Amino acid sequence: MIALRIIARLLDYPQQDFVDHQDEVLAALAQAEELDAEQQTLLVSLIQKSASRPLLDRQAEYCELFDRGRATSLLLFEHVHGESRDRGQAMVDLLAQYRADGLELNAKELPDFLPLYLEYLAQGDRARIRRGLQDVAPILALLAARLEERQSDFAPLFSLLLALSGSSANPALLQEQVAQEARDDTPAALDAVWEEEQVAFIAQMNPGGSGCEPAQQPRSSAAVMPQYLDISASSQAARGE
Repeated sequence: MIALRIIARLLDYPQQDFVDHQDEVLAALAQAEELDAEQQTLLVSLIQKSASRPLLDRQAEYCELFDRGRATSLLLFEHVHGESRDRGQAMVDLLAQYRADGLELNAKELPDFLPLYLEYLAQGDRARIRRGLQDVAPILALLAARLEERQSDFAPLFSLLLALSGSSANPALLQEQVAQEARDDTPAALDAVWEEEQVAFIAQMNPGGSGCEPAQQPRSSAAVMPQYLDISASSQAARGE
């Protein structure tokens, strides 16, 4: 599904190649039959607006929004498991799911990174796409509500993903809850998290410590469309490609 790949690219870390090839992206979007006219207009507007702004400004805004604090993180399991050990197992299971479908990661990114997950879903048929989006619909709704609260241009993308999922999850029902949440991206909140992590690290240095959690790898640049996944040779043979 080309629309899903374009949404994934819009949610990925901003890169110059997307600006340089926006005409090709818009041409591909025009062929996205899964979108109605209003949805296509929304994506066209977001693509053009993104391309019109200085790259460094967009990159700084992206980091401020998605990489500071956990409330708007694009790492899906962050919203389910936090930093618990269950998150590690969930990522192992998701990676196994990718591989079972004949796909391998070719970039140093965590498997629960939303743009990567969207690219994975885009390789399948519409039924699998709907199921995959419905699996994360509560997270998408929460992110939509939080980004709407922050008046972010990214908010409509999450509402669009919910529309494509066919889920009944409604960000509007979360607005009151989100309005009462304390921001976790302020200097004071970030300092508090740092202090907690220092205490946890000291505890892990003891013989009974639980060990260090794996750190997120740096983002790698992507092509015009996300290219986090390779289709394995065995999968291609099975499909007769």
